Amino acid sequence: MADWPSNGLYSRAVPQNLSSLAVVATVAVLAPILGDYVARVRIPIVVLELLLGILVGPHVLKLATTGGIVDTLATFGLAFLFFLSGLEIDFDRVRGRPIELAGLGWLVSVALGFGVAAILHAEGRIISTLVIGLCLVTTSLGTLIPTLKDDDLLGTRFGVFVVGAGTIGEFGPIVLVSLLLGVNRAGRAAVFLAVFTAIAVAAAVLALRWRPTRVVALVQRTMRRSEQLAVRLSWLLLVLLLYVTSRFGLDVILGAFAAGLVVGLVAQGPESDPVRAGLDAIGYGVFIPVFFVASGMNLDVGALFSSLGTALRLPAFLVLLLIVRGLPAVLYRRELPRTDLIPLALLSATAFPLIVAITAIAVETGQIKPAYSVALIGAGVVSISVFPMVAFALRREGV
Repeated sequence: MADWPSNGLYSRAVPQNLSSLAVVATVAVLAPILGDYVARVRIPIVVLELLLGILVGPHVLKLATTGGIVDTLATFGLAFLFFLSGLEIDFDRVRGRPIELAGLGWLVSVALGFGVAAILHAEGRIISTLVIGLCLVTTSLGTLIPTLKDDDLLGTRFGVFVVGAGTIGEFGPIVLVSLLLGVNRAGRAAVFLAVFTAIAVAAAVLALRWRPTRVVALVQRTMRRSEQLAVRLSWLLLVLLLYVTSRFGLDVILGAFAAGLVVGLVAQGPESDPVRAGLDAIGYGVFIPVFFVASGMNLDVGALFSSLGTALRLPAFLVLLLIVRGLPAVLYRRELPRTDLIPLALLSATAFPLIVAITAIAVETGQIKPAYSVALIGAGVVSISVFPMVAFALRREGV
């Protein structure tokens, strides 16, 4: 293989694992093409990326491995995933009853999820109440937003309540992950979280109020030019908050999510569409596919079928997701028609990206075994593949 180009700024050494990155990039291209061929089934692209990652990874075809540049880009993929999730949150849309019921419903889910996990732990069926509880109380807002857009439901009353549930179902677990998972002292983490929150709020206030005329004019002029100053400023904020969270010992997904919230507060209105489009292109076009493909490559699916008991964990976790996140839908019975409650329950129970992040941390720190990780991720894959399809089918039929 030819050496990496050198002009005084770059090393002539080839980046480690560049051949695997080529395979990952190929999979990233194949996933949407394959998705177009099976469009009637409506399989989310992230699921195809994960499944193809399993296929090309070291546990099946052995065409690619993680490590080196693949891991670096996958880390930024995870960051961009939660950055764009934060960017999608519109507090004006969900304020009032949607956010109130979402908060109450999530607290019910926390009680149910950690209660179930504690019972399973006491019976010796799981080895970490914390990890299982965290996975069961998540909702994938990043998956819900595109599906609601596709069905023209985002601006409806039903869509607003779903987005509210997804907002709390993603933000709440992110905070808990930063406080509890992978840290030795929760008290110290709480102090760091408070300091980080103050920094994030200060960044939001500064971004909203400090708008020098010349800088604002330059941002507007470069939105459709090569300079792309608004995108560069967003990237700078993301990197800075990632650095702050890493220095505080908090999980980087909190910094990414907070950066997305700040940028979302500033980049509002039609004039900001080019900025959002540019960030979407960077995230969904480059980094995020690497994260999901690499996540699939790390999964040892064979471990899931090592025994009957292990294989049964996937459907068991899927049922628990539906119970823990779906049951609070009864709280909406006075706000939505009866026919919307089951679809709301199904959509609230969709969970995948955070499960991948939580289990990755848990496996690395030895809090769960790989077989549990595969079962949880598998349940997440089924939830985002099946639950939305069933929910929208039920709404169309008025069941």
